Amino acid sequence: MPFIRVTINEPDLAAETTRRIAEGLTELAVSALNKSAARTTVHLSLVPAALVYIAGAPVTGTGATAAHVEASITAGTTSAAEKEAFIRGAYELLKETLGALPPVAGVALHELHPESYGYNGITQLEHYRAS
Repeated sequence: MPFIRVTINEPDLAAETTRRIAEGLTELAVSALNKSAARTTVHLSLVPAALVYIAGAPVTGTGATAAHVEASITAGTTSAAEKEAFIRGAYELLKETLGALPPVAGVALHELHPESYGYNGITQLEHYRAS
């Protein structure tokens, strides 16, 4: 049940671009992390470039679009190779859809214990026990 948050320093990003990013990250959750598309959420936050800083300087005027992806997944359900494939694929997706990225465009996977993570009011641990 990945929850994927994407922060991009382009508040006026075209709807087609945001759709491509959301669909691409959902596809990566399925293909790289072996997760269910039906249980994958992608949340995009589009922020003004003046609010994004790298090395203490605003990204404004650099010609690059800053982006950061964070995905919450259940600990112990994904191999190192799967995580590496997701990180690589997410970076490539951002580069393809956004163009020039600053050298610190990041992708982070947060692994949460199944007792501390869930949906519909039920922990992942309970979902696993029920299935």
